[in-house]
Amino acid sequence: MPEQLKHIFFTKESIKNMAEKFHELYPAFSKTKFLDLMLSENFEKKELKEKMYHTTRCLHTCLPEKYTEALPYIRNAAPYIKGFEAMCLPDYVEQYGQDNLDESLEAMAYLTKFSSSEFAIRPFLNRWPEKVMAYMLKLAGDTDEKVRRFASEGCRPRLPWAMALPFFKKDPGLIIPVLEKLNDDPSDFVRRSVANNLNDISKDHPDLVLDICKKWQGKSPQTDEIIKHALRTLLKSGNKKAMLLFGFGDPDTVQIKNLSFDKTEINIGEDLYFTFDILIQTKGPGKIRLEYAVYYIKANGKPSRKIFQIIEKEYNPGAYTLKRKHTFIDMSTRKHYPGMHKFEIYVNGIAKAERSIQLGG
Repeated sequence: MPEQLKHIFFTKESIKNMAEKFHELYPAFSKTKFLDLMLSENFEKKELKEKMYHTTRCLHTCLPEKYTEALPYIRNAAPYIKGFEAMCLPDYVEQYGQDNLDESLEAMAYLTKFSSSEFAIRPFLNRWPEKVMAYMLKLAGDTDEKVRRFASEGCRPRLPWAMALPFFKKDPGLIIPVLEKLNDDPSDFVRRSVANNLNDISKDHPDLVLDICKKWQGKSPQTDEIIKHALRTLLKSGNKKAMLLFGFGDPDTVQIKNLSFDKTEINIGEDLYFTFDILIQTKGPGKIRLEYAVYYIKANGKPSRKIFQIIEKEYNPGAYTLKRKHTFIDMSTRKHYPGMHKFEIYVNGIAKAERSIQLGG
């Protein structure tokens, strides 16, 4: 998570507002005690998630000790607590409600309408996979798109920044009925989650996901979009079955020639232009997916491949020249390090040409 978020959320003002609201809902809630607890332990220096966990613990100290007595105040506060601070409420359920399954499931379904319970549900899934997924299947039919998205997003086997779900990585069978129910959902917000869930599953069970996508293909334009996004990892890895599903032809009929750079050396912060020729030797028009990979040098000096899409289109037989720009400007998601960087051009998932360039500091 970007570091600056810890300075945007959990400010003294937002903490004070939280104290005011809980005191309003529960007069025995001591604002002074809560604020004293919150601002102790070098609170300003904590990272974002540390601040969230700390806030949850402080709420627990100031609310009724018994979970089922405190839960109504957590639910009642949900419409009023905004921003990342609102994540403390489902976190409260995660931390203190694991011995009260039914009450906690209902609470998370409600709280997700105001923040997100996708992280809080994970330990419940690990502990009671069948019971919780039966409830998630029920939520997949909810009228609120945020609740329906929660039904898919919460059970993603590889949800970023979330607790692992080893049972679901090994056997995603309980997830599939939820995805089947949501695969033509009217909300793009929900459908994107379905695609991301399938993409997670494809990393451990590629053939299962390919079979599902083949069954869904052509159901609707929206479902076809899900399939394309769900298979992005398999497409980038050159999986032949995924390529055939989208009609990409035999890569042996396409050659890449004359890959060249506009510079012999480049420095961090500069742009690089590269060109190459495509020689297509098919008997007729064919669908081609062109990508390029950059092997970035990491801080430890080892390369790490990142694939970028160039174009997907139908080409007639013949020769074509393409030119593209790649930037070596540092970004929040990528920091560059000096060293030899290799480029590769891919045709339908198969590397066809490569060239390297020295990146200076």
